[in-house]
Amino acid sequence: MPEVDETDHRLLRSLREDGRRTYSEMAKEVGLSVAAVKRRVDRMREIGVITGFTAQIDHAKLGWGIEAFTEMRFTGTTGVREIVQTATQLPEVQAVFTIAGDPDALMHLRVRDISHLQQIIDKLRRSGTVTGTKTLMVLGSWTRD
Repeated sequence: MPEVDETDHRLLRSLREDGRRTYSEMAKEVGLSVAAVKRRVDRMREIGVITGFTAQIDHAKLGWGIEAFTEMRFTGTTGVREIVQTATQLPEVQAVFTIAGDPDALMHLRVRDISHLQQIIDKLRRSGTVTGTKTLMVLGSWTRD
């Protein structure tokens, strides 16, 4: 397990809040020099703690305001690779989680409206090895920073 101290955790929280925050801003927050902050961030990137930087997008403003999770059940002979491949062909699928137990996978979907959601679920069901689905609509969300 990589060595990450409390100062590193403070830097990580700062980057999660705003991935474009400068080393100078973070240095003031944690009481280190700019060079020390850069070394720490570079080290956390090198050891794989920081895997990248992303932009947060308001999907509703792009017309993709409906979010749902679909539980997927597949035939017993379906491999994990095939499950993931079923989902990655559709741009509406945001993430696939293969899981132990029942169901076999959980898919995170973003769509324009309910009709669009039905079309995507129908496409997933026609993949050949899907034996059942259950869709849960997102009413609101909270994410830990």
